[in-house]
Amino acid sequence: MVTERAPEPLAGVGERVRGTGLAGALVRACRPRQWLKNLLVFAAPGAAGALDEPRALLVCVCLFALFCLAASGTYLLNDVHDAPADRAHDRKRHRPVASGALPVPVAVTAGVLFGAAAPLASLALGDPRVTGLLAGYVLLTLAYTRYLRDVILCDLVVVAGCHVLRAVAGGVAVGVPLTSWFVLVLSLGALLVVVGKREAELRAAGSGTPVRRTLCGYTRSYLTQTRTMASGAMIVTYFLWALEPGDTTLWHTLSIVPFVMFVLRYNLLVDRGVGEEPEEIALRDRPIQLTLVTLVALVAAGIHL
Repeated sequence: MVTERAPEPLAGVGERVRGTGLAGALVRACRPRQWLKNLLVFAAPGAAGALDEPRALLVCVCLFALFCLAASGTYLLNDVHDAPADRAHDRKRHRPVASGALPVPVAVTAGVLFGAAAPLASLALGDPRVTGLLAGYVLLTLAYTRYLRDVILCDLVVVAGCHVLRAVAGGVAVGVPLTSWFVLVLSLGALLVVVGKREAELRAAGSGTPVRRTLCGYTRSYLTQTRTMASGAMIVTYFLWALEPGDTTLWHTLSIVPFVMFVLRYNLLVDRGVGEEPEEIALRDRPIQLTLVTLVALVAAGIHL
């Protein structure tokens, strides 16, 4: 019998990738692989069929770049804050700040500049609500780094909320309505990913003391139950949307299959111990990639055909 192997862990956003000089260390500290999360700015306009318009697409591309800039700033400041703990972690000790490849003053200066530049640059988009969402994202992330990450349950909600903020910003920037179905599925999906990440971190810690303080307040059984609850609620919500009379098509109904397969596959990988870095799954797991491509294609067909 052939046993399928879980995807091999990546270098983890470049922590182990040797760059050249200070510039290379700065780029690695910005965690470019985690910029994948910022693709959520395309979600609402895509679901509304607005990405066919050149202006809408351009706005989303600009917003994606701004969220990448803002996220990089918060990652840099987070790494400065976490450097002492990261040095005790088998993988995170290779991060540029923890390893000493990126001096703390440089990381702090770049982090502040990037974090401030993104909301200011968003003023060029002409919608103060987008600026407010970007500023709120930066402030919420900084509050998480300094305080909220140590509050049990609050840490899960805040990280999931940052994912939702990205998608909401995309809808607001383009001017498309955010339906309750969209927000519910997105929120539950974000919670699923965050809980899976915590579960994988707790599993990796084994019988030792977890590096992340809040992990001491969770149990694996609790996180598994929460992940199961989020998965079930998300599937039911998607079913209700895809089968809603009058507002959806056969293509939307067919999209239920890859959607459920995606959720099941993700849960399987988390159970196998993968999930500490969710972007690894998106970049390396072929079944996840195929189900996502199929899901997007079917939803797009329902919108445009």
